[in-house]
Amino acid sequence: GKRDTDLILPINSSLSVTLHQDQLKTTTTAAASRDFTEDRLWLNGKEVDVGHPRVQACLREVRRLARKRRGGSEDTAALSLSYKIHIASENNFPTAAGLASSAAGYACLVSALARLYGVEEELSEVARRGSGSACRSMFGGFVQWQRGERPDGTDSLALQVAPETHWPELRVLVLVVSGEKKPVGSTAGMQTSVETSPLLKHRAEVVVPERLAQMMQHIRERDFEGFGQLAMRDSNQFHATCLDTFPPIFYLTDLSRHIIALAHRYNAHHGHTKVAYTFDAGPNAVIFALADTVDEFVEVVRRSFPPATNGDQFIRGLPVGSAALSQELVAAVVTEPVPGAVQYILHTKPGPGPQLVDDPSQHLLGADGLP
Repeated sequence: GKRDTDLILPINSSLSVTLHQDQLKTTTTAAASRDFTEDRLWLNGKEVDVGHPRVQACLREVRRLARKRRGGSEDTAALSLSYKIHIASENNFPTAAGLASSAAGYACLVSALARLYGVEEELSEVARRGSGSACRSMFGGFVQWQRGERPDGTDSLALQVAPETHWPELRVLVLVVSGEKKPVGSTAGMQTSVETSPLLKHRAEVVVPERLAQMMQHIRERDFEGFGQLAMRDSNQFHATCLDTFPPIFYLTDLSRHIIALAHRYNAHHGHTKVAYTFDAGPNAVIFALADTVDEFVEVVRRSFPPATNGDQFIRGLPVGSAALSQELVAAVVTEPVPGAVQYILHTKPGPGPQLVDDPSQHLLGADGLP
């Protein structure tokens, strides 16, 4: 939820894990030219409205920083700030389906614009103006978004808690149950929650600050049991605030709840936390596990949600080995299979912040400035 919707200032601090770009990524190319007649933006191959207030906020802020950097003097070698700009951006994962496409998109946009204009300042504050969670995506690994206190938002920015190399065994499995656009977008949903949910107020003021400190300690100590338990509890409470919103918001589906129950049965069978789920504002499950658990748990998911037709495409990203399941495990964990319910599993791990791609063949704009 936000305390200021224009500046995108949150009601509480938060923590995220940046996922690896080898599996999930946004690629953005930005170009400026005296020959361009207007600013233009293409997303996933389609031209979209470049006048969107959040896109404009990012453009404005980066240009302001570029102006400030030049001290008002027009450096002849520097790119003219009066030139119009063309931007092309592509996601290799579903957009607006609750998989943080806006966080990746705006972090990538701000990084590309900063490169273009030669701006090197603290950019997480600029990215926040596009999408709140984008400020965290400006860093790799484990990242905290500090709520900040100032009304102008200058202290509401992200800091890295630990780099992506800190916990090498940590793995992430995204169980994609729906790549469709959500019925209620995160932004509209959150504002209704801020206005109507007493539970959200209590959560922001009392629960989150304490949990944030605990979570950072679990990460520093690489304590999967503590990390996993807290991730699940916090996800559950977030979705309780959605239910406490009036009218209520349902991001989780029957299938999401099915996956939650499966994770709990799996952990109960093993007698400790081997997998942990978290759900964003969408039905897709994000499962944390350590590397030595992945093969077995993926096989459990495959048995519980047998792939409909794409058996060979069911697992994407990092390779997953095969695993034999004991009869006890199958009896305890795999109840009624639901064929085709999980579209695919994406296997990834924590990754770095924005990277510059040097390969010209990867550019999304041609020499003419068009896709």
